[in-house]
Amino acid sequence: MVCDFSGLQARPKTDFTASLGRGPASAPPFSLNTSSGILSKLLARRHGGLVVFYAVFLGISFLIRVALLIKAAHDVTWTLSLVAAFGWGGLYDLGAAAFASLPLVVLLTVLPARFFTWRWARGGAYTAGFLIIFALIFGGVSEWTFWDEFGVRFNFIAVDYLVYTQEVIGNIRESYNLPLILTGVAAGAAVALWVTVRTGGPARWLDGEHEKAKTRYAAGALWFAGAVAFGSVLSSDWLPNFRNNFNRELGKDGLWSLFAAFKNNVLEYAQFYPTLPDEDVFKVLAPRLAADGAVPVQPGAADTLRLVHNDGPELRPNVIQITVESLSADFLSIFNHASGLTPHLAEIAGKSLVFDNFYATGTRTDRGMEALTLAVPPTPGRSLVKRPRNENLFTLGSVFQAKGYDTAFIYGGFGYFDNMNYFFGHNGYRVIDRTGVPKEDITFANVWGVCDEDLFRWTMREADASAATGRPFHYFVMTTSNHRPFTFPEGRIDLPSKVSGRAGAVKYTDFAIGQFLREAESKPWFKNTVFVIVADHCASSAGRTELPIQNYHIPLIIYAPGGQIAPGHVKTLTSQMDYAPTLLGLLRWSYASRFFGHDVRKVAPEAAHALLGNYQKLGLRKGDDFIVLKPVRQTAQYLYNPRDFSLTPRPTDEAFRAEAIGYYQAASFLYDHNLYRALSPDESARLMAPTGNNSAPADAKSTHP
Repeated sequence: MVCDFSGLQARPKTDFTASLGRGPASAPPFSLNTSSGILSKLLARRHGGLVVFYAVFLGISFLIRVALLIKAAHDVTWTLSLVAAFGWGGLYDLGAAAFASLPLVVLLTVLPARFFTWRWARGGAYTAGFLIIFALIFGGVSEWTFWDEFGVRFNFIAVDYLVYTQEVIGNIRESYNLPLILTGVAAGAAVALWVTVRTGGPARWLDGEHEKAKTRYAAGALWFAGAVAFGSVLSSDWLPNFRNNFNRELGKDGLWSLFAAFKNNVLEYAQFYPTLPDEDVFKVLAPRLAADGAVPVQPGAADTLRLVHNDGPELRPNVIQITVESLSADFLSIFNHASGLTPHLAEIAGKSLVFDNFYATGTRTDRGMEALTLAVPPTPGRSLVKRPRNENLFTLGSVFQAKGYDTAFIYGGFGYFDNMNYFFGHNGYRVIDRTGVPKEDITFANVWGVCDEDLFRWTMREADASAATGRPFHYFVMTTSNHRPFTFPEGRIDLPSKVSGRAGAVKYTDFAIGQFLREAESKPWFKNTVFVIVADHCASSAGRTELPIQNYHIPLIIYAPGGQIAPGHVKTLTSQMDYAPTLLGLLRWSYASRFFGHDVRKVAPEAAHALLGNYQKLGLRKGDDFIVLKPVRQTAQYLYNPRDFSLTPRPTDEAFRAEAIGYYQAASFLYDHNLYRALSPDESARLMAPTGNNSAPADAKSTHP
């Protein structure tokens, strides 16, 4: 989609080759007699180059949208909504072009009046044009790969990736044939530049009037103000909801979405979402928090602090929690009989407690970590793992520490990524990551981390050391092998590294877990250890609905070779937020808790729920009812069909809406007011003392909504 400027009657020395002094100009190949029109007059001005820029930007953006439509042909709904998507997309393309043009506006304003009479300057203009087109096409290729991974245009994930350039660039180099891609992009840019030059538009601009400084600065001010005004007024919130979310994503512009995600990386719940009066939030939440029999320490306080009592003697086994990167439930044959990728996990599941309806709260690793350690709803914007003031929070690790456990976070990558090391290191865990391990202790690694075999060898060594001291241990082990570029040591499984993609990485991770458990059988601590296998999130979060529930379904398998936890199945609806209290309930622990989650074994099936979301949309599922809270103070309720995963709109149930608001608003309130704090061992002991002296800690006693 390139505008035809051919009829604008360029002056003789305006052809690309002529402008560089290599011969006479030739007539443009296309002819439209518009030389006396507005377009001609705009092009003949100093800022006429912006007309060419906008035309090229919009044309390439249109072609990117067409390419993504072809890629998503089986996912989109082929209705008139696609026409609307392209219309909205053009509007956001224009907004992105407006912001992207600002440096060019300034440059064209300050360059001297006769600047483009110099041949080297004209050559520089064409070179700059090539680089701009190269960048736009490269951005399109980047969007293609991003869509391939996530099924969406650029969003907050892309913003995060811009922060961790070393990992992202390394991932690209290890995943793709970068020289071939760059060569192809350069060739495409050269062709696009040639087509643009042959329209005659650039020549007409370069041969335009030599404007005086006063005229240039006045025109530059108008162009700049117009671009800023349009870009500032245009809002991502204008884009309407589509019945098919793939259609809606096509209505976005990648660069514009990147700007919007950067701007909205932190969303204040009270500012953007439906709310209740603060004094009502914890009243709404109180009966839900007590659904598993927990007793509030101070009824009416702005706190989730309550006492959890379990019958029988407490079990004190070691707990090794293996959190597997991107392990969708669909990869396991116990959920998808057609899958043959996880024979070892299938064998382990046969002698474990399996949660059949377990859901991730989010779509990123840091979201999974947040829910599995803090047992909180997925607050909007960034996870608590990456936010400031996230030290000394109430975590599963803090509960284990209060019981005398050695707690550690063991990660095969560099833990500065996603702020992991800081979060775990300031919330009750020792940190072991790639930076603290000698190079000779790494047999295979890619940009994201060491292979899972190496990670599990480190874990075994830590377990041996802790067991030698006689101290029980709890480890949060985070894998990385099931992540693009999907590379792993050759010869371990019947699929090749990298080229087998996700399938090979899943099967390798399954192999490594099976090998780890077989080797652990020879250890004296094996029978006194509970092994938890859980995912951080699914491999893909894209879907036709705004929150595709099926793409949050992940495995939770609890294996106790010593018989502490009986095998079986839990069919109750559960999310990662319920993991910590359910695990502690299985160990029959009595403790003081601030967790938002429940011990799901004690909750009536009709009262069970799952909270899930992305960085903007916050969902609550209860049975087949599903409600979504979203900016700006919007609510949508649906009936979920688990057979075809469809969401059918239905009238809002105000009580259900209040429950959803209660969870998300309370979580945001406690974080904002620094109230989701860990309890010291002394505070925990005092609260659980049988004398009845269980007055609340100072932070809970002093705060009421």
